[in-house]
Amino acid sequence: MTQLKNKIAIVTGAGGGFGEGIAQAYVNEGARVIVADINGDAAKRVAAALGAHASPFTCDVTKADQVQAMVAHCVATFGIPDIVVNNAGTTHKNSPMLDVNEAMFDKVFAVNVKSIFHMTHAVLPLMRQNKHGVILNIGSTAGIRPRPGLSWYNASKGAVNVLSKSMAVELGPENIRVNAVCPVMGVTGLFEDFMGLPDTPANRAKFVSTIPMGRFSQPSDIAAACVFLASDAAEFFTGLEMPVDGGRTI
Repeated sequence: MTQLKNKIAIVTGAGGGFGEGIAQAYVNEGARVIVADINGDAAKRVAAALGAHASPFTCDVTKADQVQAMVAHCVATFGIPDIVVNNAGTTHKNSPMLDVNEAMFDKVFAVNVKSIFHMTHAVLPLMRQNKHGVILNIGSTAGIRPRPGLSWYNASKGAVNVLSKSMAVELGPENIRVNAVCPVMGVTGLFEDFMGLPDTPANRAKFVSTIPMGRFSQPSDIAAACVFLASDAAEFFTGLEMPVDGGRTI
């Protein structure tokens, strides 16, 4: 399959979890991918496994200069990006809202929201040059149907979801599409923080019970949505808040 043949993509937070799954699917579909992650060793591991069509880059997405350098690396290595997946994200531990301190609040908003500001400043002029582009922001079901205990995280993902729609309206006339992909919980590095409980079968069962299809999301689920939305088959899809959630937000 080559739904993304000759496309050039940047995927942030691609050193594991959903980002790794997206990067892998993109390479499988014919794209060349910058595998970006704050953990340089993780980015190198993923890129090495994906071969010549992947290049690692160590990047803290909360830092404008590092995001600019990542985009410059993409242009120098593969060319101007056709696709950007703003996947890097973090959360505070599931807890009452007053138990989250200001430093953690700032970190959550910097990683989940401000990173998109930095990336947009870095890539939009290039996409305008090419007269096309796809920006996918990994939002969350937390921004559609929030759970208690994650209020500040929920707010950050609500911002991502609404920002994606606003960007879509503004950039649509320029043939630049923007969509939010909204996963339900998956067993990633943030899993225990999302639960706020030890990772036991009983605790997992509590959370799975809220998902009609009876399982957590997997990287392959998110990757499938990201492949489609980045492909030419989705040329008329923009401004979506697409839940990938087994029915959780119904």
